Amino acid sequence: MSFSHINKKNQPKMVDVSGKDVTKRTAIAKATMYLGKAVISHFENEELTTKKGPVFQTAIIAGIQAVKKTSEIIPMCHPLLINGVDIDINMMGDEHIEVLCTVTIEGKTGVEMEALTGASATCLTIYDMCKSISQQMVIKELKLLEKTGGKSDIKIN
Repeated sequence: MSFSHINKKNQPKMVDVSGKDVTKRTAIAKATMYLGKAVISHFENEELTTKKGPVFQTAIIAGIQAVKKTSEIIPMCHPLLINGVDIDINMMGDEHIEVLCTVTIEGKTGVEMEALTGASATCLTIYDMCKSISQQMVIKELKLLEKTGGKSDIKIN
């Protein structure tokens, strides 16, 4: 088996995408997070507010920033010109939220890692902004839901 990120001398390398076609590429990642009753009690008018300010608005901005910085944190990711990022936070039941991060580009490589990084940073920011209320929060699941463009389209349930 050969690996795309290993050269002939078994050393790490970044994949050369220069031969790939530029296509519209989209990825959607989802993270779920348990907040608990103590944190949820601060929820009002579709926003969670703590002493640090509006949690969801701040977390969405952090998620967008993380998408743009993905290549700086994940070693083999290419720097990309991001066309769009949309992060949506939804309540799930009484004590959970779902974070959906959709990233779109026109490029030669996919944006799965950017979407996953955006969803993760959004949750981490929520944790940071609410940890003075409770440390019982849990970031439960982070997964790719969908990717389009490139060689293949994938949709995961």
